[in-house]
Amino acid sequence: MSTDEREAGARRAADAGAVVTRRRGALLFVRLERPAKRNALTRAMLERLGEVFADVESRRDLRAVILSGAGPDFCAGTDISELEALGEAGALDKATRGQEVCDRVELCGTPVIAAVQGAAAGGGCELALACHLRVAASGARFSLPETRLGLIPAYGGTQRLARAVGAGRALAAMLAGEEVGAEEALRLGLVNRVVEPERLAAEAEALARSIIDTAAPLATRACLEAVTRGARLPLDEALRLEAELFARLFATEDVREGARAFLEKRKPSFKGR
Repeated sequence: MSTDEREAGARRAADAGAVVTRRRGALLFVRLERPAKRNALTRAMLERLGEVFADVESRRDLRAVILSGAGPDFCAGTDISELEALGEAGALDKATRGQEVCDRVELCGTPVIAAVQGAAAGGGCELALACHLRVAASGARFSLPETRLGLIPAYGGTQRLARAVGAGRALAAMLAGEEVGAEEALRLGLVNRVVEPERLAAEAEALARSIIDTAAPLATRACLEAVTRGARLPLDEALRLEAELFARLFATEDVREGARAFLEKRKPSFKGR
């Protein structure tokens, strides 16, 4: 293969984007890697994200995940060039795939923290909304501007944003296509913390480590299930789910260890069983 062919192949790979993972103990780092295109999501990147979080769902040795974007932006949304040729059937498939990926993130059973810098727009905002916790750099901006393209959010954004901030605020943001800054996002409850950009990675990791070091693994999974699955159920069914999950934990060693440690005034040593 010639040098020109190798360079052309490298350019094609960079343009398609990548999802890079790195493991550090019980913490998994997942990074969107397409900075030249502001990490706009290609079909290949969505498929890879789906694979990554399917693997997370099957693992019990992972205790937290941090999702971030390479470069100055978290994710500028879906790659618009992939939408141009879509017909109705292709658009339905695109939306369904995007929703499936965001569902995988939300329902993976491990706390996922979005570390958001710069733009989290369109599909990028929807991906951040699917995460359980969000830490934002002070210059972060969230938006669902699809109506400006004659479209609507289709990776779950219409539902998750409305559930997070209420229907009126969600509609105002979507219909006007306006950006929500980090401080406003904090006020609305869209993000958990706002930090200076140079502190973003460290703050997201500190939050992840606090979960890993404090919360019992099985209780963490049960809490996530109660919240994420419960949000999709009528209240009486969600309360039943909560009670069932609570009861199941009493069959675990971790509950006994937690009680003993409390009575003995020591830090518990949870085993995840």
